[in-house]
Amino acid sequence: MTSSTQRLSGETPEPPASLTRFNTSADSEALAALHEVCASSAWGSKLLAQRPYATTEALLLASDAATAELTAEDLAEAMAGHPPIGRPKPGDPTSSREQSGMAGASEDLKAEMLELNLAYQEKFGHVFLICATGRTGEQMRDAVRDRIGNSPEQEREIVRAELGKINRIRLTRLVEEESAA
Repeated sequence: MTSSTQRLSGETPEPPASLTRFNTSADSEALAALHEVCASSAWGSKLLAQRPYATTEALLLASDAATAELTAEDLAEAMAGHPPIGRPKPGDPTSSREQSGMAGASEDLKAEMLELNLAYQEKFGHVFLICATGRTGEQMRDAVRDRIGNSPEQEREIVRAELGKINRIRLTRLVEEESAA
């Protein structure tokens, strides 16, 4: 039966196998996987407490709600898990993939991003966080240039929105891509 036929008949489609694995894994294993998505322990605990998820969309909506509820301290904890743009964590395929727009950037652009990252961090006290997936180095540079003039309050809400986008991408990868388990 196709998913459209299932919807018409009122049947719930089977969740992806990796979502089922996530739903049924031990709490410690699921929490570790969630920590790889987002370093905020409050966010991970909220998502863990709501298992099982019937669909990936239900998980994403729970993530959105948990992200919206993060305190300033929770956001700081989440941001601490992200490397600066242009300097992905060595040996971390996730940050390398997400920041691939900087991989082919010129040395001048990389140097400018380093300066901008440092100025941003000095002003706001945390890394510049942006959903870098699909963005070029120039687009990321332009974003930090635009955002450095924000107030801390404005920037905190932009960071929250960017974190939400990152979490959605990472969660989708976690529960929809078949892993070598």
